[in-house]
Amino acid sequence: MKHILTLLFTLSTFSSFDQKGWINLFNGKDLKDWNIKIAKHNYNENFGNTFYVQDGLMKVKYDGYDKFDQQYGHIFYKKPFSHYLLKIQYRFVGEQAKGGEGWALRNSGAMLHCQDPATMLKNQDFPISVEAQLLGGNGKDERPTGNVCTPGTTIEIKDKLFTPHCLNSTSKTYHGEQWVTAEFLVLGDSVIKHIINKDTVLTYTKPKIGGGNVANFDPKVKEDGKRLTGGYIALQSESHPIEFRTVKLFDLQPYTNDQKKLEKVLEKLKKK
Repeated sequence: MKHILTLLFTLSTFSSFDQKGWINLFNGKDLKDWNIKIAKHNYNENFGNTFYVQDGLMKVKYDGYDKFDQQYGHIFYKKPFSHYLLKIQYRFVGEQAKGGEGWALRNSGAMLHCQDPATMLKNQDFPISVEAQLLGGNGKDERPTGNVCTPGTTIEIKDKLFTPHCLNSTSKTYHGEQWVTAEFLVLGDSVIKHIINKDTVLTYTKPKIGGGNVANFDPKVKEDGKRLTGGYIALQSESHPIEFRTVKLFDLQPYTNDQKKLEKVLEKLKKK
């Protein structure tokens, strides 16, 4: 009996751990916890019903557009975070919207350490942020996912400043409409890791505000050189339909002052 009780306690502890730190950013029912900013439109105007929920999925579609016309959109979770593991399950579906850029075919992203969406100007194209780029294969070419792009930001790779806009990961290519699991380990401004289907495919450090590749922003918000220690999380609309069935986050903030505890938590999360 003692062994059974010990086993039950252990299982209960792991179950409690598995649930305690996780936050379902997307509840599978509605978008009440999210705010929307689409280029050329006012804050929280969901132009063309771009973002909506159906059958338990968050969907991004363009049925209400005559043409895409660089109306890049982002849907932001309501509060910022600094240290976390973000888990997303996504798939690209259907055909790209008319007028979408060639590079935006089967292209979306999870924007990390974003500026407050309420500070974005009406015609601003992208939030100042670090983009964890999500790409789908075109059916023939190699096209990794889990890449990084830097709209209005800079990062370091192996302690050296990285100045190009995007860097490919080492992930495999995912063709068709298959579901892909992407995880992003974000530890303030120290390190960010991209993990695709349990494989770590990219690591970088020291995100800061700076550089280009963002337009029509408020200069007061773009404080070049400022360390990005936290920010909002957003998902993109870039002209190709995409669906999300999981968007959840394990908050690591409570462990940031105890490296040993943080390492233990990360080890447990790695096994999940």
